[in-house]
Amino acid sequence: MSTKDFVEKDYYKVLGVPKDAAEADIKKAYRKLAREYHPDANKGDASAEERFKEISEAYDVLADPKRRKEYDEARALFGNGGFRPGPGAGGSFNFDLGDLFGGAQGGAGAGGFGGGLGDVFGGLFNRGGGTTRTQPRRGQDIESEVTLSFTEAVDGATVPLRMSSSAACKACSGTGDKAGTPRVCPTCVGTGQVSRGSGGGFSLTDPCPDCKGRGLIPENPCDVCKGSGRATSSRTMQVRIPAGVSDGQRIRLRGKGAPGERGGPNGDLYVVVHVGAHPVFGRKGDNLTVTVPVTFPEAALGGEVKVPTLGGPPVTLRIPPGTPNGRTMRARGKGAVRKDGTRGDLLVTVEVVVPKDLDDKARDALETFRDAMAGEDPRAELFRAAKGE
Repeated sequence: MSTKDFVEKDYYKVLGVPKDAAEADIKKAYRKLAREYHPDANKGDASAEERFKEISEAYDVLADPKRRKEYDEARALFGNGGFRPGPGAGGSFNFDLGDLFGGAQGGAGAGGFGGGLGDVFGGLFNRGGGTTRTQPRRGQDIESEVTLSFTEAVDGATVPLRMSSSAACKACSGTGDKAGTPRVCPTCVGTGQVSRGSGGGFSLTDPCPDCKGRGLIPENPCDVCKGSGRATSSRTMQVRIPAGVSDGQRIRLRGKGAPGERGGPNGDLYVVVHVGAHPVFGRKGDNLTVTVPVTFPEAALGGEVKVPTLGGPPVTLRIPPGTPNGRTMRARGKGAVRKDGTRGDLLVTVEVVVPKDLDDKARDALETFRDAMAGEDPRAELFRAAKGE
């Protein structure tokens, strides 16, 4: 608030009460005007909203005996922009307060008021959290769940999501009152907040326990919302799940939650993702995994094998000679999508397949191989280690 506003605003005139009005009369006048000009009762009317701010500002000062005394003294000293000397000073003279204090910015001028008149009287209008007015309220956050297939989680997907959230009651237009004319809450006088002292001259604000932070109390509670002004609303929206999400991941979508009140922002939507299993592929971070069967000759002699990829053409991997069972090889760039848009790898684990049924030719070949390897004992090292040799 500017210096000029401070000395020229007539809060008694704003509330329509005399300067010697009792506290009860001030409160009564405020309630009547606040009910008439409250934003919820004048949706879209900018002039009514501005008038409500003036009324709230005036009440904020005049309802506090200490602040009212300071205001009266300031008005007596600097009333209407002119200095009024005390008795015996002789005559009177007027001058612009800006000449007295406005030029003292950043330095100690005008009798030592280095920060201007705002430093002297600024606290009058900013105690206890600012001027009294109905604050916008942020919408509630919503949490939902979605189940994706393995492929959708890797590549990303747009899925329909049906949600239920709190929104303005359509039956009473969000007022909570059947007739749409709720009264101002007497506890918080329409602010939706109450102050409590915390020591050291500071105060904390909490939502009003009587009106639940709305600033209004319905005379005849709405049958649909029971006077809360809010009702459950169901809607279906298309939600884009980014590529590369993992099972159990919680995604935050800003502004997709419940609508705010009195121009407040929407809440956020949190989506918990569940991912189904795949019959072939697995997941390890940004990498996909797959197990590929190979024959004994392929593992012993080496060779090339085709490996499937998720949603793409197969890749060919070279199996080195003497590849043991369980060895893992890497096909780069064939995994899940990372946050930066690149892909992880496909981890290919070799599984040597032992045939269950052998024909005579295959049996003879294996027996010949066994005889050729008779001098080799693959368990010799095991027994030496067991003996501590």
